[in-house]
Amino acid sequence: MTRKIDTDHSRFRDIVRGKIKQDLKKYVSTGEMIGRQGKRLVSIPLPQIELPRFRFGKNQGGGVGQGEGQTGQPVPGQDGDGEAGESEGKHSLEVDVTLEELARIIGEELELPNIEPRGKRAIRTRSGQFTGISRSGPQSLRHFKRTFKEALKRQIASGTYDPDDPIVIPLKEDHRYRFLSTREEPQASAVVIYMMDVSGSMGREQKEIVRIEAFWIDTWLRSQYENLEVVYVVHDAAAHVVDQHTFFHLRESGGTKISSAYELCLRVIAEKYPSAEWNIYPFHFSDGDNWSSRDTERCVELLRASILPQVNQFAYGQVKSAYGSGQFKRDLDQAFRGDEKVVTSDIQDRDGILPSIKTFLGKGR
Repeated sequence: MTRKIDTDHSRFRDIVRGKIKQDLKKYVSTGEMIGRQGKRLVSIPLPQIELPRFRFGKNQGGGVGQGEGQTGQPVPGQDGDGEAGESEGKHSLEVDVTLEELARIIGEELELPNIEPRGKRAIRTRSGQFTGISRSGPQSLRHFKRTFKEALKRQIASGTYDPDDPIVIPLKEDHRYRFLSTREEPQASAVVIYMMDVSGSMGREQKEIVRIEAFWIDTWLRSQYENLEVVYVVHDAAAHVVDQHTFFHLRESGGTKISSAYELCLRVIAEKYPSAEWNIYPFHFSDGDNWSSRDTERCVELLRASILPQVNQFAYGQVKSAYGSGQFKRDLDQAFRGDEKVVTSDIQDRDGILPSIKTFLGKGR
């Protein structure tokens, strides 16, 4: 039987879900969810939800529009001239939502298809059921029929079993217990390699846009893969693997050589994530500046010959900057026109984050 509290809780979750979907663009553009993120839950501030209710009794103050007074006369106590009060005001309600639920919401809103892991790229994990039998174990897993059978066999073999008085008493050595039989199963795995230009032209706002977009990309991909790892690469004229905090806060003043990031990406794949076992997703973010057309040609060569054959998809997001030319995206679009493995997007501001995510993940690769 469904309890009333379960029904109320389900209704409340539906209200919360609807509110998040209604204001999804606002939550994405502000990025406030990320700061409230736990291991598996995200705290989302929602306006206070108050349900109307009837109050029984006589109305001592008259109905609406009743009583003495002239048209336009202020209602006593409603002219805004009162002193500051000491009672608390209305506060927003914080609701914990799982990352899995957020993934479902963004998937529905952006109409993202489920990803089909390519080939046999999977690692193996252990799982099992209580199908085996062991001589030792907890009493809660004791197998009664097998225990009785062992006791019966022992008594018959020793000649102590009396068919006229069929009493079977199991001894300690007769006890049998259910045992967890393990087996190996394929488990889809993926690695996301984020690369970002951290030269002087990429400011704080550009990095915040990348941080917000990366959070939602991670959230969706984690809903598609049992095992997801993330690698962070920063580059100016040289590239380095860094931790998450450094990735989003480091700022250099040097030039930009994009090929250094692509070369490092290839080394990371070769050393830790062979394409025969991993689904690989490189994402590169910059403002579109590269130090020379020769280096851009080198990037195209690396992508075409080495990176694309190993990855599910290569995504490039160009974040608008006051100092960026935006040329690199135009070069990629020209070089890989018609190639579904290369996806590029223009991110003009925070309102461009959701369309960019749909562009990157909308093909289900």
